[in-house]
Amino acid sequence: MTGLISQQIADLVTKAIRKAQKKGHLPAFDIPEIVVERPKQETHGDYSTAVCMGLAKYARMAPVKIAEIVVAHLPQADFVGKVEVAHPGYLNFTLDTGWVCRQVDAILQAGENFGRLDIGRGKRVQVEYGSANPTGPLHMGTGRNVVIGDTLANVLEAAGYSVHREYYVNDAGSRMRAFYETLYARYAQALGRDVPVPEDGYHGRYMVDMAAEIVAREGARFLEMPKEQALPQLGKLGLELILKQAKEDLARMGIHYDNWFSEQSLYDDGTFGRVMTILREGGYVVEKEGAIWFTSPDLPDDEVLIRSDGTPLYFASDISYHYNKFVLRGFDWVIDVWGADHQGHVPGMKAMMPALGLDPDRLTIILYQLVTLRRGGEIVRISKRTGDIITLREVLDEVGPDAVRFFLLARTADSQMDFDLELAKEQSQENPVYYVQYGHARIASILRYAEEQGMADYAGGDVSLLTTPPEQALIRKMLELPEVLEQATTKLAPHLLPHYAQSLAATFHSFYKECRVISSLPEDREVSRARLKLVLAAKVVLARVLRLMGVAAPERM
Repeated sequence: MTGLISQQIADLVTKAIRKAQKKGHLPAFDIPEIVVERPKQETHGDYSTAVCMGLAKYARMAPVKIAEIVVAHLPQADFVGKVEVAHPGYLNFTLDTGWVCRQVDAILQAGENFGRLDIGRGKRVQVEYGSANPTGPLHMGTGRNVVIGDTLANVLEAAGYSVHREYYVNDAGSRMRAFYETLYARYAQALGRDVPVPEDGYHGRYMVDMAAEIVAREGARFLEMPKEQALPQLGKLGLELILKQAKEDLARMGIHYDNWFSEQSLYDDGTFGRVMTILREGGYVVEKEGAIWFTSPDLPDDEVLIRSDGTPLYFASDISYHYNKFVLRGFDWVIDVWGADHQGHVPGMKAMMPALGLDPDRLTIILYQLVTLRRGGEIVRISKRTGDIITLREVLDEVGPDAVRFFLLARTADSQMDFDLELAKEQSQENPVYYVQYGHARIASILRYAEEQGMADYAGGDVSLLTTPPEQALIRKMLELPEVLEQATTKLAPHLLPHYAQSLAATFHSFYKECRVISSLPEDREVSRARLKLVLAAKVVLARVLRLMGVAAPERM
């Protein structure tokens, strides 16, 4: 079988309606989109559609009667076991038990490609995430950013898109100047000079440590040259150290980028000047109050591009950056992951698209809410180590990358979230990442035990024996993965993955509790072989969803 089960059912219903219309059992009308969903109650089957209720106004008959006519004209399909009409007009579909059994072999054959879709059809999508100002170490807000972005990139890749992952380095503008000035002051202080840190500078302990590292490596040579000459050279070293630490932290989380894009390069290679010319010629630029503003009929107010002192603002860089993405590099679709504090910038970003001759729908901006760190019931704000804000690195050191990724992904991006450090370390069912990973490790343990017991020959096991409710429930839960991926893709909702992982692990643990996998009794040998194939398939699917989340699938715990 190819395609999503829900889509296959929708196709069957469409064919049934057309057949009924052709035979005169239903009047002629345009068939609307048929939405097939999973019913909330298991007694209502595996899939359900309410389409017949929507057809009542076209057919001028009761929804239940329409549903009965549709059922009478449904084509045969090997995966459909039973179709029932439920008041006030639902069509409930139950998968065929034998077909469900055979999907164990299909999952094993697909292996790591199980659930792969072709929604994207090779369309080039760039996902830009992380992109914190390179003026300090990464914190948990950036952690949530990169987890959402990286998992979404994994999902889009599994759905058939050609994905490019990018980190935008804000290495231009006033904040970088403040960073350079701060580093210069800390560097001079480390060498015994009384140079104050600027008021708008960075006062964290990390700046002191960075300056000390540069002194140890470079000596006093930057104090032996004019300050304006020293600032960019010293600043470049500081920027390299910040980015080195960021790359190390991200690598620990399994996050790697195709490109680290420099904001400054937009000014160095002439892109910014070219974009300003395009905006001026299109009538999108006005000069007033000594500054240069972006104006658009799509914006209630004009936005400053360049201050009166000649300094470009972030918006100017962002327009140039997206010109680079769409026009120079030719991405079909761009997804930016931003903190919720950037919400006010979204209308301007949408308005700049037509100014560049681009369709605004090609740009998607995902906004995520803040993360509150807790230790049990207490909010944690300050690092015990430095007295400053807690960094992503400290949380990784304490709870590990798997817990960080799983927890930060578990809520919708637009929900504020609490991250409980104590819960993230618990080895119990209360800790969702431990619970899911333990399911995978338990399966690995079962398979090792099978080898020890001389039952490694289960590849030929008869999956048609897997008909008990716990066995069927586990297979049906595994078959949900393609639809979870489809929903995560179309709704840009990577949080669906940890929820599905927990549900799959719970279904496996329930199966394991109710069904003995390996039996020493000769009469149970064939059932044991079939169940070993089933748990191996469960291992494949559980590992698949864990890896999509960037979380390890341990063999032992």
